[in-house]
Amino acid sequence: MAESEDDLVVRHVVQRLLTALPQLDAELVRACVETAYEELRYARVRTYLPVLIERRARDLLSSDE
Repeated sequence: MAESEDDLVVRHVVQRLLTALPQLDAELVRACVETAYEELRYARVRTYLPVLIERRARDLLSSDE
């Protein structure tokens, strides 16, 4: 089954964050990205969705430290 565009966005954001923050647990990063996606999934303008998801996930990760 093909991945949806949103699934690809989430996967790419997870990969970027794991590359930038290799010391963090992959499951924690994935959970924060999925939470960020859920908060933003109904945004009308989707052009900046990956950037917004990444920023929100970073905020969530910094609050977990």
